[in-house]
Amino acid sequence: MFWDHRLTQICKENENLSKYSTYEIGGMARFVAKPRCTEDIVLLLDLAQSSGMQTVMFGMGSNLLLPDHPDPETIYISMRDHIEVMPRGDLLYVSAGTPLSMLSLFGDLSGFTDYHFTFLLPGTLGGGVYMNAKYFDNVMCDYLDTVYYIDLDTPGRGIQSIHVDDCQFAYKQSIFQHQPWFITGADLKIKTAGAVFDFERINGYLNQPLVRESIDNSSLSSFYRFYRSYLASLEGGNKPVPEAMMNVVHDRTGKNHFDYPSCGSVFKNDYTIGTPVGKLVESVGLKGTARGNAMISPVHGNVIQNRGGAMAADVIELIKIVQEALHKSFNFVPEPELVIVK
Repeated sequence: MFWDHRLTQICKENENLSKYSTYEIGGMARFVAKPRCTEDIVLLLDLAQSSGMQTVMFGMGSNLLLPDHPDPETIYISMRDHIEVMPRGDLLYVSAGTPLSMLSLFGDLSGFTDYHFTFLLPGTLGGGVYMNAKYFDNVMCDYLDTVYYIDLDTPGRGIQSIHVDDCQFAYKQSIFQHQPWFITGADLKIKTAGAVFDFERINGYLNQPLVRESIDNSSLSSFYRFYRSYLASLEGGNKPVPEAMMNVVHDRTGKNHFDYPSCGSVFKNDYTIGTPVGKLVESVGLKGTARGNAMISPVHGNVIQNRGGAMAADVIELIKIVQEALHKSFNFVPEPELVIVK
């Protein structure tokens, strides 16, 4: 065994990667690690480097296609147990593994509305920063102050930081997509006037069994049921349900985002084209096209669904079919926002 006794609690052998991805796709991995704190991450990277192992690091796996045949010389590192929340002056530090959607609940528990737009956004804070997550008119970079990261080429240097102004944020773009830097957390702005962060209440909420169970689950249907039940609890307690959250529910359910395992949108929209990719896919008649057990959604042309037992190879084939069709019809090759792990 390549790791020492300090990592026996966070490393597992012979784990099926399908349970670490919202696609529910992925083969049996030799090693999967779930660090609980930043120190665990540094230790893992140091040991992997000294052992000649490769690493693949990810959060909830919501924007990720994991391989059918994982590399036995790779440690797959899931950040879903890496949840730390603490006040830092007038900012809020949140670790990379914290679910994005939890930010909306933190606000609801503490009286600030800044992050209601993250409600029902699958994925973790780290992924949201990496992709500069956008929903409606809200963009993740507008709420960031400082991002913390590890340089995977020199993990021994420990945690480094970069101010938001230097992160090269643009539409679904950031400096982290072009550097070997892995995000470990960020300081977030709280813009709501008079908001008081209830640190004790939020951490108590995070330790509830049902909450922990939801965090340790990448199933989109389970994800939706958990967050929808939160709103139901507000209604049952005669508390007002935030309008921004209900707007998200209507938008997401109207697009059938939670009916089947998927990554949400597969391709980035190119605003120079003027038409969303989903509409272009529909115009060339590809909605409902299937390969193996994967299918381009009959409802939304920019979503590829796992209809039950799909393989990564099935999804990749559909991606190529879309790219070839749109190139032929519009001289435009859409860029995937889905990260494909080889």
